[in-house]
Amino acid sequence: MVADAMTDAELAAELAGEAARLLVELRETSGVNGRELGQLGDERANRLILDRLATERPADAVLSEESKDTPERLTRSRVWIIDPLDGTREYGEGRDDWAVHVALAVDGVASVGAVALPGQVLRSDQPAPLAPPNRPPRMVVSRTRPAQEAVHVAVSLQAELVPMGSAGAKAMAVVLGQSDIYLHSGGQYEWDNCAPVAVARAYGLHCSRIDGSALVYNCADVSLPDLLICRKQDAARVLKLVAEIGAA
Repeated sequence: MVADAMTDAELAAELAGEAARLLVELRETSGVNGRELGQLGDERANRLILDRLATERPADAVLSEESKDTPERLTRSRVWIIDPLDGTREYGEGRDDWAVHVALAVDGVASVGAVALPGQVLRSDQPAPLAPPNRPPRMVVSRTRPAQEAVHVAVSLQAELVPMGSAGAKAMAVVLGQSDIYLHSGGQYEWDNCAPVAVARAYGLHCSRIDGSALVYNCADVSLPDLLICRKQDAARVLKLVAEIGAA
């Protein structure tokens, strides 16, 4: 009897986990660090994922941060959206707040996703109950440039700001209950948040643009500059506070 083929979610999780393990091994054995290590990690992880997708899902399109984009993907319903190493700087510096993103967008929706952190893969087909909220709330923000909107929301909610590296690491901090809100407005692309959004939605979290509109993927313009991931009970208040900044 032939074994059943992997589901899309199983494939996403396997690819993200394999790429993360490759990156850990590469950092331990390559003899390089910093920017050189980051570039090498991007290249190796991207090749691993693309080669497997070409074998396992040859009819699907792919959008990857580390590959040349083509308009052909716009004609496809199913598009894999990949960030083979989210948090390249953190990875090259020897930090742990980096991630691998593997997602499948179907008709513009982040439908399937896996985010691999060092030693752990979070996946859209295996959600777990959310941990109790932190009180006071905690907000993950950029290590180097916290968004004005995030700072305003944090002050209004008396939230603790938690600086962190990659978008995937920040989003998964909310999924894992280490934080309660991830609000970003400093510029991102589809590969930065498609897999994190697929996982966060599966866990029952609110995911939207910071004006409350839907996140749409596989667009001609791959810029998707702002993002809110938080507990559903906090979403309306956070969106209202963000709107105050825009009206000021």
